[in-house]
Amino acid sequence: MQNHEQINRLKNTVQSILDEAVKQGASAAEAGLSQENGLSVSVRLGDVETIEHHCDQGLGVTVYFGKRKGSASTTDLSPASIKETVSAACSIARYTSEDEYSGLPEKELLATEFPDLDLNHPWDIGVDGAIALAIECEDAARSYHEEISNSEGASVDTHQGIRVMGNTLGFLQGYASTRHSLSCSVLAQRGDSMQRDYWYTVARNARDLESAVSVGNKAAERTLRRLQARSLSTRQCPVLYCAETASGLLSSFIGAISGGNLYRKSSFLLDALDTRVFPEFVRIHEQPYLKGALGSGAYDGEGVATQTRDIVSGGILRGYVLSTYSARKLGMHSTGNAGGVHNLTIDPGKLDYQGLLKELNTGLLVTELMGQGVNMVTGDYSRGAAGFWVENGEIQYPVEEITIAGNLKDMLKNIVAVGNDVDYRGNIRTGSILVERMSIAGE
Repeated sequence: MQNHEQINRLKNTVQSILDEAVKQGASAAEAGLSQENGLSVSVRLGDVETIEHHCDQGLGVTVYFGKRKGSASTTDLSPASIKETVSAACSIARYTSEDEYSGLPEKELLATEFPDLDLNHPWDIGVDGAIALAIECEDAARSYHEEISNSEGASVDTHQGIRVMGNTLGFLQGYASTRHSLSCSVLAQRGDSMQRDYWYTVARNARDLESAVSVGNKAAERTLRRLQARSLSTRQCPVLYCAETASGLLSSFIGAISGGNLYRKSSFLLDALDTRVFPEFVRIHEQPYLKGALGSGAYDGEGVATQTRDIVSGGILRGYVLSTYSARKLGMHSTGNAGGVHNLTIDPGKLDYQGLLKELNTGLLVTELMGQGVNMVTGDYSRGAAGFWVENGEIQYPVEEITIAGNLKDMLKNIVAVGNDVDYRGNIRTGSILVERMSIAGE
């Protein structure tokens, strides 16, 4: 009930901001208001390192004077500050040049249905409880094996926020959401070989988090298996991206079909709509209405309704990722993606992780990527990597200090399989992805 009252109070504030903008001469306006609070606790070697209470609020307002646009923001929500912020946005708008593509979304695209997506699960853990959980997690990692030699610590984070947004087309909505996480990072040493690795769990509902002992054990296990890593000689071979690194491939693909890169003509997938960009078995789709998922939402950052839709089906690109502005620049309509995609999912295949290693047969398993190394214009791809060399479907030894390279256009077309070992800890949901052939630069 308390959330409901708070949302209504913030809605009233947003409405008053919009009224003020119109009063100051704006022909249209939109405003967003957020209030967030949380707790972060970190421990290291059994001692408390940091305890942070977060309490943030912010207001952003955008006004339009015809095709002129001005934006301003503040963290002070007093009536005088709000009025001043609106004045600042109006003042900017009066002096900016006209942009024929600017303006609020088309009214018919705004969300009108707001199902309960089960996003709000406050965690009443308190400081003492968070410390105890973090210590339990780190202790599990440190006691896992005698070669675990040191720790970078464990941390517990809990976050709750309310966001309300509205515009002068009559859209005014808000929702409460939570996000909780537990993570641990440790170091291991064998002879003169030293390695670090980590593990984490994140969820809307604390009950869906992995146990502290499980997170600690996984962090330790992942660290130990990297000991005595070596480099590889330069070669070409198949590459298997484990699930947590595979999301980066899909993220780069989304960047290439996002409005901003398309209208600037800085994408390697320019004019690729309705053409084959993946093998036929690949389907990639958005699922904004999944209950309790990290990327769920009934509307985007502009109030446009999100949609359950296929972005790729049968390997063919069916749609772009567009905000109102980028859609207008391209002569299209917003796809409800101002602020990004919503639970982007690549359909998993039949093979599990072990099955994919067998399918890889002999090649590289990538478990960590370093650096950006993606040229959006050409698709050229080159990133530092670490992982394992695999022969006959069995891991042979850990590998580091190598670079993997290819061209994203070819890499996406040459995906051999997608695993069913799906990583649900983010907005991109994918299993491990096997790419037919890439270049490895090593010794």
